[in-house]
Amino acid sequence: TLHQERRKHEEKVQEKIEYYDGKVEEVLSDGRRILTFRDGTKKEISADQRMTTISFSNGDVKKIMPDQRVIYYYADAQTTHTAYPDGLEVLQFPNNQIEKHYPDGTQEIVFPDHTVKCLYNDGLKETFFPDGTVVKVEKNGDKIVVFSDGQREIHTAQFRRREYPDGTVKTVFCNGRQETKYSTGQVQIKDEEGNLILDKK
Repeated sequence: TLHQERRKHEEKVQEKIEYYDGKVEEVLSDGRRILTFRDGTKKEISADQRMTTISFSNGDVKKIMPDQRVIYYYADAQTTHTAYPDGLEVLQFPNNQIEKHYPDGTQEIVFPDHTVKCLYNDGLKETFFPDGTVVKVEKNGDKIVVFSDGQREIHTAQFRRREYPDGTVKTVFCNGRQETKYSTGQVQIKDEEGNLILDKK
């Protein structure tokens, strides 16, 4: 079978050119051209010259597609980097993590557990968890967590606040003082030691 493969390969080669620098060019019967360089790198150009595949000696492979996408596979890292003509770049890692880098500076990371993290060029970070929870972190560090059950949590340098679907709002200030406003209109305030200092119904 090895002999048959070799013969089949030789039948396909219509022309073979050996250059003084050690490069070898083969023109195949289907119109493809294969250039083999002295370092082991192979460059294959499709018959219509719209697709080029470069196979490097370290196992890396670079493909230039007819639609101008450039796909580069890093063998050591088992990572694929695709660059699109519009500026979008996509990285696919062996653990199924996918990173998208948009021309406007936005980054989107899809983790193997389907968590999606978006980093915007204005400094905002948003993370979408598979359970429906969304976490937003502003450039100034303020954090808003929206839970799938409708609860919201707000973290700032001054306070932490939890908002419940029934309208109840609990706030803990940085000095330890606690304030709870119930949907009924009742307000409770506790000092930093947890002592009730106001209970207004």
